Amino acid sequence: MATNESAENYLETILMLSKKLPVVRAVDISNQLGFKKSSVSVAMKNLREKNHITVTDAGFIYLTESGRAIAEMIYERHEYISAWLQSLGVPKDIATEDACKMEHVISKESFEAIKKHCTPT
Repeated sequence: MATNESAENYLETILMLSKKLPVVRAVDISNQLGFKKSSVSVAMKNLREKNHITVTDAGFIYLTESGRAIAEMIYERHEYISAWLQSLGVPKDIATEDACKMEHVISKESFEAIKKHCTPT
């Protein structure tokens, strides 16, 4: 299930967008992340080749089982780390930004320890 930080960010973004949009398209991802549509297209091709997403003929993007598992893991880490930092007195905007970086590199052991002591907001 090894993926790089970029792939994890794309998968997490697809998950988040799928919660608020009826369908997710490359343009939605591009707008959300502020990336060029061409960059998003290359990333979607890579995710499709790794079987983390499927793309319909109409351009609708769906997470596969493996893609959803990765996205949910990263999203859970984000929520807990952000809540933990806020509980330590870090302002919400900074905690959210730092959580985006930390969620990709934290060890399973450290994350489990944070999870035991914190509840996401």
